[in-house]
Amino acid sequence: MQPRAPSSSTPCLLDVQGLRTWFHTRAGVVKAVDGVSLQVKQGEILGLVGESGSGKTITGFSLMNLVDKPGRIRADRLFFDGRDLQTLSAKDYRALRGNQMAMIFQDPMMTLNPTLRVDTQMIETVQAHESVSRSAARARSIDMLVKVGIPAPAERMSVYPHHLSGGMRQRIAIAIALLNSPKLIIADEPTTALDVTIQGQILYEVQKLCRETGTALIWITHDLALVSGLADRLAVMYAGRIVETAPTADIVRGAQHAYTHGLMASIPTFDTRGHSLFQIPGSTPSPLNMPEGCPFRTRCYRATPQCAQAPVFEEVAPAHGVSCWHRGIEEL
Repeated sequence: MQPRAPSSSTPCLLDVQGLRTWFHTRAGVVKAVDGVSLQVKQGEILGLVGESGSGKTITGFSLMNLVDKPGRIRADRLFFDGRDLQTLSAKDYRALRGNQMAMIFQDPMMTLNPTLRVDTQMIETVQAHESVSRSAARARSIDMLVKVGIPAPAERMSVYPHHLSGGMRQRIAIAIALLNSPKLIIADEPTTALDVTIQGQILYEVQKLCRETGTALIWITHDLALVSGLADRLAVMYAGRIVETAPTADIVRGAQHAYTHGLMASIPTFDTRGHSLFQIPGSTPSPLNMPEGCPFRTRCYRATPQCAQAPVFEEVAPAHGVSCWHRGIEEL
């Protein structure tokens, strides 16, 4: 199933402007997310891409209000389905999570309770948000286990998480997130522990869900090759900021930011067979000691003294924004 971008008239489901999640520690302020802005429409799949430590997961946790102290979440605008999330009480946010907003964690044991059987956890997920019978909730749960590729789903319902393999637990965690057909799913590298066949099945099912029900999806990953075949749009994240965003095809054909070029060039292709892949030098700077100006300048082959000043995020083409003084299409 190929990505298909929603039309321009599709309502905006998630509107985030200037999201900042800072951790106030004894060593200083860790700016894990520092001014992220993004919009997601109904039925749209957004790929949030970047290296480990770029702030992708904390962005997802912030949207779900799952950041513990000493973390503090602030935003200029944080609206979901017309509601201001910053005004919600803890009780209202709990009612939202798992129902209209769901998250698939990278570690399935962050979703599953090791002391409860699978059927108990899945049935409670349904009944916590809907007044349905236990048998109806059980039937829905079994049907969802079938969709995520669980063999003998009725038997798997009666076991505990520790009886299952890591890949099986992850599929169950994905099924739980899909149970109530949420309006938005935030998936944090959910297929990392799965084999290629099951991974393809999961990707097909989530794309099908988005197309048929209008569910929006934010797919968080470091795997640009995988998400390029899934997402309608990509947002490339570095050092707590989004440095480039555009429709997926525009990023693949004409990435403008040097960091995006580096990620693209590190993907194996037929043309690179027998040759060394490009490697971005250095590592992501510490959020406690972020360089002035462009955070990528210490690793960038295009860097000049001008990069000591913070670049402006500008639109270089329709729906294509870049934060770089020396943007452009270039082969590495």
